[in-house]
Amino acid sequence: MRNEYFFRVAGLLFSVSLPSGWDAEALLPSFRPFRCGACPEGKRIFRLLAATLPFAGGGERAELLGESSNDMGHVRLLRTPDGYRTEISYGPSAGAAVHVMVSDPAFDNAAAFLRPEDPYLGEALSSMLRILYAQAALVRDAVSVHASCVSLEGRGYLFLGRSGTGKSTHARRWMEAFPGCRLLNDDNPVLRVDGTVTAYGTPWSGKTPCYRNECAPVAGIVRLQQSPQNRFTPLCGPEAFAALLPSCSAVRRDARLQDALHDTLVRVAGLVPVGWLECLPDREAARLCLEELNQIIQQ
Repeated sequence: MRNEYFFRVAGLLFSVSLPSGWDAEALLPSFRPFRCGACPEGKRIFRLLAATLPFAGGGERAELLGESSNDMGHVRLLRTPDGYRTEISYGPSAGAAVHVMVSDPAFDNAAAFLRPEDPYLGEALSSMLRILYAQAALVRDAVSVHASCVSLEGRGYLFLGRSGTGKSTHARRWMEAFPGCRLLNDDNPVLRVDGTVTAYGTPWSGKTPCYRNECAPVAGIVRLQQSPQNRFTPLCGPEAFAALLPSCSAVRRDARLQDALHDTLVRVAGLVPVGWLECLPDREAARLCLEELNQIIQQ
């Protein structure tokens, strides 16, 4: 017996099939606001089938595409003759349990070989879903962005930058400076393009527990750089595209996904004010940022 759970993130449906007895509420607590009823076959963007069977593969020829350690754990992404394999581990690197996910080239069907004894089982499953979602969404006019996102007066604002740049700090300064400003997501919001650009909350929010099933039309996207002064530079065309690209989640060596990502970002850059903010971690930087974005909209 298995239980299948359905979720809707940024309007896109997907499902997770778990062994009987597994508690999805306990394993994926951040997904609770996004849970929904079953959808017709063919409507979901992907399905993940989770099992406790040991992964018996690994002998096939595989190309390592990337390896990283962050809030998603230690992740290795490999391309295989049949698609992709992802290996995820948490905790101390020595002796940590390795969870394996294999997916088809389109990332719309995947199987997870999980280690149920691992105390980080839920985190590994969440990371697998995040990876699947980020790729499957790309061909549906949506993109996962590494950013902090706030909403103010019904409009969304995203702050981009390398880890440690101060995205979360800048978002907090907005909430301090502007009454009614609230956090929509602190690490991985999703942008969807349909004539306009809309930012959505997701089940993935880094170290800040902010899992809002809400959305807001985007009124500005800003790349941050730490500086001894506050200075805003508007960006457009190729410069705006270049500011957005490094913060987007996509398999970099998959031509189909890259083309979809580039097409979406070109449209985002043409529809939304984009800027570069050299800033201090203070409220004045937040005020300057909003003022400059509003000026771009008025022009």
